[in-house]
Amino acid sequence: MRIYPTMELQNGKCVTLDKGRLDNAMIWHVNPVETARSWAEAGAEWMHLTDFDAIEGKDTNAELIEEIIRCAEIPVQLAGGMRTREHVERWIDKGAGRVVIGTLAAREPNLVKELATLYPDQIVLAVDVWQGFVMTDGWRSQSAFTPEAFIDAFGDAPFAAIVVTDIDSDMEDVDAQLGLISGLASHSRTPVIASGVVRSADDISRLAYIHNISGAIVGRALFRKSLDLADALDMAKSAHEPVAQFQ
Repeated sequence: MRIYPTMELQNGKCVTLDKGRLDNAMIWHVNPVETARSWAEAGAEWMHLTDFDAIEGKDTNAELIEEIIRCAEIPVQLAGGMRTREHVERWIDKGAGRVVIGTLAAREPNLVKELATLYPDQIVLAVDVWQGFVMTDGWRSQSAFTPEAFIDAFGDAPFAAIVVTDIDSDMEDVDAQLGLISGLASHSRTPVIASGVVRSADDISRLAYIHNISGAIVGRALFRKSLDLADALDMAKSAHEPVAQFQ
């Protein structure tokens, strides 16, 4: 299982949200580029980056994101505000390793299927779930889709992965039960990256044994220092190592 250390940007700063509210972000006084480099030095193979300003239709962070893509030394999985074909293709052209699409998939599924076919291994479907339905527009609008129906609507589209976010767990800071993530991972033919449920090394250990979970997004816990990235990487790596049998 791969660990995706995660950075969320607002007005050029690393932030985390309180209960999902864009207007109530906690600012972390760190250098985003140096933070990305430190993750590579710790052994991360990918990082995940969400542009909160892009969700609001602003390009405030565009130059900073380009610098992170150039300097991070690991590929960047970029999310936030991917509402048009042009926006998606612009970031692929600028070197994003993957682009995460959620709202656009709910509005124009055929376009997103086409993009997945044109850019194999670079398009990731976002499935953000709250109270049994897929949310769009930065978690502010409830769609008519159940997550299972949303995943089924894309059939065999060659996504690189599906990021499933358990918004209830992420917003309420409750102990992750992993039931939602586990059920959707078994339902999906595409590997699932779990989001919103990792607060400790124990959560990573439990995720590693769920079928079809290929990765976990870890953000707030790293900035709060309740989880060390090196420990998270070690836990993900060791979870499936063979154990010698006693004779």
